[in-house]
Amino acid sequence: MTTSLTPDLRDRAFRWIADDPDDDSRVELQNILARAMGGETGAADELADRMSGPLEFGTAGLRGPVRAGPQGMNVAVVTRTTAGVAAWLRAGGHAGGVVVVGRDARHGSEAFAKAAAEVLTADGFAVKVLPGPLPTPVLAFAVLELGAVAGIQITASHNPPADNGYKLYDATGGQIVPPSDGQIEQAIEAAPPAISVPRAPGAEVLGDELLDAYLVKVALLPRGPEREVKVAATALHGVGAETLRAAFARAGFADLHVVAEQAAPDPDFPTVAFPNPEEPGATDLLLALASEVDAELAIALDPDADRCALGVRERDGSWRMLRGDETGVLLGWHVLSTVDDVDPLVATTIVSSSMLGEVAKEFGARYAETLTGFKWLVRAGDGLVFAYEEALGLCVNPGFVRDKDGISAAVLAAGLTASLRAAGRGPLDVLDELAVRHGVHVTDQVSLRVTDLSVREKLMAGLRAAPPAALGGTDVTMEDLLPDADVLRLTGEGVRVVIRPSGTEPKLKAYLQVKQAVTGDLAEARAAADARLAALRADIESRLA
Repeated sequence: MTTSLTPDLRDRAFRWIADDPDDDSRVELQNILARAMGGETGAADELADRMSGPLEFGTAGLRGPVRAGPQGMNVAVVTRTTAGVAAWLRAGGHAGGVVVVGRDARHGSEAFAKAAAEVLTADGFAVKVLPGPLPTPVLAFAVLELGAVAGIQITASHNPPADNGYKLYDATGGQIVPPSDGQIEQAIEAAPPAISVPRAPGAEVLGDELLDAYLVKVALLPRGPEREVKVAATALHGVGAETLRAAFARAGFADLHVVAEQAAPDPDFPTVAFPNPEEPGATDLLLALASEVDAELAIALDPDADRCALGVRERDGSWRMLRGDETGVLLGWHVLSTVDDVDPLVATTIVSSSMLGEVAKEFGARYAETLTGFKWLVRAGDGLVFAYEEALGLCVNPGFVRDKDGISAAVLAAGLTASLRAAGRGPLDVLDELAVRHGVHVTDQVSLRVTDLSVREKLMAGLRAAPPAALGGTDVTMEDLLPDADVLRLTGEGVRVVIRPSGTEPKLKAYLQVKQAVTGDLAEARAAADARLAALRADIESRLA
């Protein structure tokens, strides 16, 4: 693409620079503008990209690269966003209420959290700031614990190192849902330039008591008395290591080994290509440590510690990470087998394995499927005791964190593994038994990363116009979930495919599931399911190519 420096683009850049309260961001954009005005190749393209419009505020809040300009995460954008959030809170009758602000350790997080706190303080809210970079579930806990009207966490979760984000929780302790996102976006559009938004110091910095209250609750999660288990863990350069250590110690698990190279927060994430436990290679150091110390469980947190991945030793001695669906079903079974609640509810999303529903039926529990995202899962219904999504999100503690919580999930998983160890069993034994009773459920995902988001729209439109009659050799019918969600669901005998654009990444995702009844040998049923899944994956990949 070659963009010329039009008078309109130049003038919009000048106005943004004049209205930016941050010295570094002003200089950054001034340099790009000067290069564009000097005719440097590519400079006008970069300027046009940065000025292409504001970051969209959705139910996941904001996410984008840390850079100057309206199409980036910077102090000016955070300032105007928070002014919009403040206006939305006032319009909802929450003027002067408590708002909690937290952050991770990414580039810009400290400055962005400070800006958000100062905007809210100047607007008359009682702002309480978490004492340093802490896991996102601690912020979600704080909203309920402190009776706050909202919570803001500065984080980009497991996005690439260049990104940062802004996540908003409402008074329920859950992430916002429509129509709140649209109302906030309108309020942001109506906000004055960032330099004109009042800011004031004076927010209360919380002490250790808030984190301590969270750890007290987490320590109660293990469902049995057993604590003898050796665990290897990694924080992937995020903010979870110290909180995980404290949680394990408080719960009575003494044998924890943390990957030293990835324990300290580092916004550059030097040892991984993508700081996401789902990405190939991200858990190599973890599994190497697990093998070295002869662990019985491996745990990977994502950078803001709201997601948790589990690794287990295969029967041949090798290590592998469980898929998110395997972990979800395993912990869901554990919760249902030990829960004291009357008429409990478990929930997962429409793109996750359907096996949790079979497990719930076995225990006489209620089961719900929601649209993707924990903003929907935590609102699945009364009596919720467990929820998960296939992308490593686990809520094992909905009574005090209404969101995914990697720290709590890790503690519960350690307790389960210790209990199984005492009985001479392991997590794979449970998964095998569930497969025999409910059928082999194998899942996979095909992700198409795009640079032009219109490609996703064209592919979805094409599928709607000409849906496939068969996938992987199985006849299927298509269900369109519009207008509730931009989702297509294709189902056939033992086959399900769900296709949707990602809400947080420039990807089109297809979620695949094959279910195979076990009528004889489990290994044979697994092999048949894997073969069907491979054919299904090949078909989907060719259609999205």
